[in-house]
Amino acid sequence: MKGLLILAKAAIAFVWLVLIINIVMPFPGKAAIALYIMTAFLFIMHGLQALIFIGAFGDKITMSRWEKWSILVFGIFALLDIRRKHMS
Repeated sequence: MKGLLILAKAAIAFVWLVLIINIVMPFPGKAAIALYIMTAFLFIMHGLQALIFIGAFGDKITMSRWEKWSILVFGIFALLDIRRKHMS
């Protein structure tokens, strides 16, 4: 399971890399616009996940600063990793 989480996080990190590259050096044509929309959507969804999780469990478990930020970056895969760490 841990290996799959690492693989999934690597895939999400690659997606973020492509999205950030698009912000710095936009891709030609309509691809840039689609990637801008995907960037906003991904940021908003992961931000909501972070807010909901920290709001629901922030006082019950102690999370490092990196764990809180990792939810914003990796989304559900970070939550699964945090669950695995705190429930074992």
